[in-house]
Amino acid sequence: MSPCEDCHAGCCRSFTVPVSGADIMRIENGLGLSFWDFVCRWEDPDGRIALNYAPHFFFEDEPETQFVISLMHHESEYFKETTRCRFLTEGAPDEEHPLGQARCGIYNYRPGACRVFPTKFDPANELAVIHDIPDRSRDGDVGVYDLCPRPWEPSDLDPVQPLHNLVVARYEMQFFRSIAELWNRNPRSWSVFPDFLRLVYARRVVREEELKPQQTVTELAPAEVVDDRENPSVVPFAISEEQRRSA
Repeated sequence: MSPCEDCHAGCCRSFTVPVSGADIMRIENGLGLSFWDFVCRWEDPDGRIALNYAPHFFFEDEPETQFVISLMHHESEYFKETTRCRFLTEGAPDEEHPLGQARCGIYNYRPGACRVFPTKFDPANELAVIHDIPDRSRDGDVGVYDLCPRPWEPSDLDPVQPLHNLVVARYEMQFFRSIAELWNRNPRSWSVFPDFLRLVYARRVVREEELKPQQTVTELAPAEVVDDRENPSVVPFAISEEQRRSA
């Protein structure tokens, strides 16, 4: 039986989940949700959220603050003063399960960071290696932040799917890192960001005759985005031709 069976989902309570643009598009399109329903920007001054996985973004309202684009957290229904992933479905605590049981409410659409847990690539990028998961991710004695009830074993995982998940997650975050590099040259407001993303990803599939030599993400950058979701107005996404050529 997988360690996730009968679990209270301490990982979904303890960690901020970074998302890529592809993760966002998958959830929006699959569940009919708006960006503003589930995405937030988390301050990450020491890089503990991004680690070596997710890029940092900057925005004109806080130009010195580095953010990671992540899933929202909401207050737990049963454990006050604790938080959980916005998509975690909680079950009530009972005698058999004092911390309750919990499940991902969007399992088929979950982000890449969730799909690869608890694995990472080996140095040769050929094997899936199981992380050494600590007993708890936060200080203190709040039980809902306890992590996996037992160590993971290779037999808990499919021999193929973890590698597929790792490959896709890495690829999508590399692409998202290119988007971050482009965006951070001239940061705009947070309200512009989802429109910018949609325009970039809408141009990600092209006809063969439309391909340009050595095409990069800078070629996908929109010339215009919506500046304010309350009062839409079209403004230029100011990236000069010189910046595009130097990318």
